[in-house]
Amino acid sequence: MESRVELFARIRRDARVDGLSIRELARRHGVGRPTVRQALAQAEPPSRKPRVRTAPRLDVFKSAIDEMLREDLDAPRKQRHTARRVFARLAEEHGAAELSYSTVRDYVRRRRPEIDLEAGRLPEVFIPQEHAPGAEAEVDFGEVWVVLAGVKTKCHMFAFRLSHSGKAIHRIYPTQAQEAFLEGHIDAFEDIGGIPTRHIRYDNLTDAVVKVIYGTGRQRTENQRWLLFRSHYGFDAFYCHPGIEGAHEKGGIEGDVGRFRRTHLSPMPVVDSLAELNVKIRQWDLDDEDRRIGDRIRTVAQDFALERELLAPITPERFEPGLSLTPRVSRSSLVRVRMASYSVPARFIGRPVRVSLRASEVIIFDGRTEIARHPRVVALHGQSVNLDHYLEVLLRKPGALPGSTALAHARASGVFTAAHEAFWAAARKTDGDAGGTRALIDVLLLHRSMDAENIVAGITAALTVGAVTADVVAVEARRHEALGGSRLARPRVEQARGPERRVVSLTQRRLADPAAVIAGLPADTRPLPSVAAYDQLLRLPERTTPETAPTVQKGTGS
Repeated sequence: MESRVELFARIRRDARVDGLSIRELARRHGVGRPTVRQALAQAEPPSRKPRVRTAPRLDVFKSAIDEMLREDLDAPRKQRHTARRVFARLAEEHGAAELSYSTVRDYVRRRRPEIDLEAGRLPEVFIPQEHAPGAEAEVDFGEVWVVLAGVKTKCHMFAFRLSHSGKAIHRIYPTQAQEAFLEGHIDAFEDIGGIPTRHIRYDNLTDAVVKVIYGTGRQRTENQRWLLFRSHYGFDAFYCHPGIEGAHEKGGIEGDVGRFRRTHLSPMPVVDSLAELNVKIRQWDLDDEDRRIGDRIRTVAQDFALERELLAPITPERFEPGLSLTPRVSRSSLVRVRMASYSVPARFIGRPVRVSLRASEVIIFDGRTEIARHPRVVALHGQSVNLDHYLEVLLRKPGALPGSTALAHARASGVFTAAHEAFWAAARKTDGDAGGTRALIDVLLLHRSMDAENIVAGITAALTVGAVTADVVAVEARRHEALGGSRLARPRVEQARGPERRVVSLTQRRLADPAAVIAGLPADTRPLPSVAAYDQLLRLPERTTPETAPTVQKGTGS
């Protein structure tokens, strides 16, 4: 089908070349004379007039709609009328049963900006910004959901982004409290190898800001520990305007949180721990360096390579991000920290200890000596209990072990393995419940000085020969370690091995299963004992008679 541009071009050519009149041009091209005159007047056809759709049924309700939209001028942003709410009110309050939703929606979309202009409100305009290399960064938190150890858990993602290159660092923590806020900064500084020289942009989160002083520009009353952290690393903070009005002031990090969540955390990641997830996130951050932001020619990695050289150096002394607390150890050998309980060695019961509460772990000190370290508990009123902390008490109270919370936690975490269960069952069979439990505790105490893999190998070897004592387990564990064991970093050396020798406790085997012991004994190939050598001692040696000497009689010789 011929376009109007082509039609106008042919009409103009025929008029120019053939000198035809308007009547002849109209007859030749089959169009009206007004069309011929338009073509001769200008080469470009006039645009078609837009069709104006009328809505006569809406006319009587326009004043009511305008009144609702004017009420929104003073209403909070999240409590303004939507087109659907306007449509519902028209039906409920004005009986507008014959109106369609699309008619109301189109009118509201067109009329709302006009009412804003009539009230003197200008449309919001964003001005593009340029950021000097190494000068600025942005920080924010975002909520994420993770399937953590089989449980759907809400976590918090710390995000740090350099404004020039777009290089971003992400970490996921169980909380967005100040310890996570500080730890995220430290990880970001160490990963990028420096600190922005001008400032870092924040919203007014409570980890940094205690009070927003309105009417005085951007003055804030800052948290004292946050102020100490900034002073330690030597950078300034830029606080955005509160609420939605200040969101655009750090739009780069706002968009990055959503991008990272959609790209790498959808669907929900399934992990056993947040430490495992953060290892993956470190690799994802490196992979994202190959992307291009918007219409940039250079990649994030190329811009970051130039920006890295312009960052301020990091102070060599690392700031302690953990919150310091001083709880007292309960009679259950537990300390209570932020609605969760953590175990310590039983010898500290009743004493105050110092707790360093970090984003992902809890470290407990006695003075300057570390006495316990636990992953941070996410669940409210949860517990992290270490079986090793109760072993000395359980030696005196072996009957408390089977139902103890510490044993349940050890089983759930995989520390108390099937090999330990088998050893315990065998020990109780030979030594009784109390004696068998004490033998198991002696084996558990070996974990303080030996690797778990070697001890499990020692338990397996001891059960093979029917020896359920901690001494046999220790000997076999050291033997396993000497032959290569769990030292994966050391190259294994092939050694000439003779017949395998193991420690055998005949007493333990006879107690466990006497018939199996007798049937399983190896054949005795030694010669039968003989007492012939001892019989020689029963025969006296033959005695030789000594020669008789001449008898000398006493008397006088005459």
